[in-house]
Amino acid sequence: MDKLLALLNREVANFGVLYIKLHNYHWYVKGTQFYTLHPLFEKLYDEATEHLDTVAERMLMLGGKPAATLKEFLELATIKEATGTETTNDMIKELIKDFELIVKELDEVFEIGDEVTKDMVIGIQSSFQKHIWMLKTYLM
Repeated sequence: MDKLLALLNREVANFGVLYIKLHNYHWYVKGTQFYTLHPLFEKLYDEATEHLDTVAERMLMLGGKPAATLKEFLELATIKEATGTETTNDMIKELIKDFELIVKELDEVFEIGDEVTKDMVIGIQSSFQKHIWMLKTYLM
């Protein structure tokens, strides 16, 4: 159970960092794709919030203590903060990389999780896999 809680907490941290990163992108996106990407980034940070809450609450149900500070998020997360220097295409490429990493890491959670946790993981992975496909298509 400790291993499962640690893996879930890593994803709580990732969703916390992703939430802030997506706000950065939402606020600082520029150029001809502004009207496309500005609302997309808002939709994605709203989704990141939902996943953050869902995973943290699952941890609480399992007796865990989810990370709940920015300091903890940065210590535990495997995705990186926005640098503030990303171009529009860099933003998209970073999100693809982040989503792919989270999908891969959730495979570890799936392997050792109970049925309810596995169901949660499948839902998140399904959504992120669709985002990956759409973002890759955007770059073509």
